[in-house]
Amino acid sequence: MRILSVVGARPQFVKLAPIAKAMEGHAEHVIVHTGQHYDELMSDVFFRDLAIPEPDYNLAVGSGKHGAQTGAMLAGLEKVFEDAAPDVVLVYGDTNSTLAAAVAAVKIHIPVAHLEAGLRSFNRRMPEEHNRVLTDHASDLLLSPSQVGMDHLAVEGLADKSVLVGDVMTDVLYAVRDKVAAEHLPLPEGLNAGEYYVCTIHRPDNTDDPARLGAIVDALATLDKPVLLLAHPRLRALAEKHGIDLNAGSLTASAPLAYPELVNAVANSAGMVTDSGGLQKEAFLLRVPCTTIRAETEWVETVELGWNVLVNSDLSELATAVQRPTPAPTDATPYGDGHAAQRTVDALLEAFGG
Repeated sequence: MRILSVVGARPQFVKLAPIAKAMEGHAEHVIVHTGQHYDELMSDVFFRDLAIPEPDYNLAVGSGKHGAQTGAMLAGLEKVFEDAAPDVVLVYGDTNSTLAAAVAAVKIHIPVAHLEAGLRSFNRRMPEEHNRVLTDHASDLLLSPSQVGMDHLAVEGLADKSVLVGDVMTDVLYAVRDKVAAEHLPLPEGLNAGEYYVCTIHRPDNTDDPARLGAIVDALATLDKPVLLLAHPRLRALAEKHGIDLNAGSLTASAPLAYPELVNAVANSAGMVTDSGGLQKEAFLLRVPCTTIRAETEWVETVELGWNVLVNSDLSELATAVQRPTPAPTDATPYGDGHAAQRTVDALLEAFGG
């Protein structure tokens, strides 16, 4: 059996790692990298640090507007799918790479399986929400990370093709957490365990309006501990354009970290501040308090269990939320036990291996 994985962005590389390992000895695995994230820190180091096999194909699409980027991927992926002739195309998460691969496969009658199916923010301003909804409804097999995801799929009439496998990000996070703890990785220079916050901001709703970005930066600059701001090039460019200082007050802007260093930094921090979907969940799994600068979250369990607080319209509340007391301990495992990748491969073999 030949399974073809399509990835293109940082969260997908992380998800691919345990899947690639679980595939060994069970199926032929073809890996396609769209090149949606193409610089070294957002791509190459993930394959190296997570021991992912080199991609069989790299489309090198690069960044661009949603329509142009998705269209370029569609054209490239269609040719790859015809050449590789997989039994099923496996897509990950909610990026433009996800949707492009699903559409390309459906058009030439190749079955599609969607890993991380059923997540919903119910915010149609988010491009990711459109990507995940359209992909779920185009797919032949829906692999959900949580019961909440399964419930969403059932409401949309997709229960018959849905399987609860758990979250593969949990698999790799636990493995990397244990590895970096054993290796005693150093923290970024100048930081001491438990005495700093980690922050990422990247969503257009937070970055593209200069007044809103400025208000977020102003609030972060007043925090009671140093803030390690992991700033992607796009954020740096927007801040420079609008005269916003990413090193003001408590803030220190830094380049994004390779995944093991990121896990180490978050695990040893006093808290996470982000608008990322994946980092909300990773902070919870590491039992680090998270403050999310969004009106909603796909990972509602993190909020319900008290480890994630949403701040959106009133940014004056941001500092108070970040500096809140540590939540009550929990042993809840809403995202599985760290064996989701094996369940995913088993489900693929059962559905498409005959």
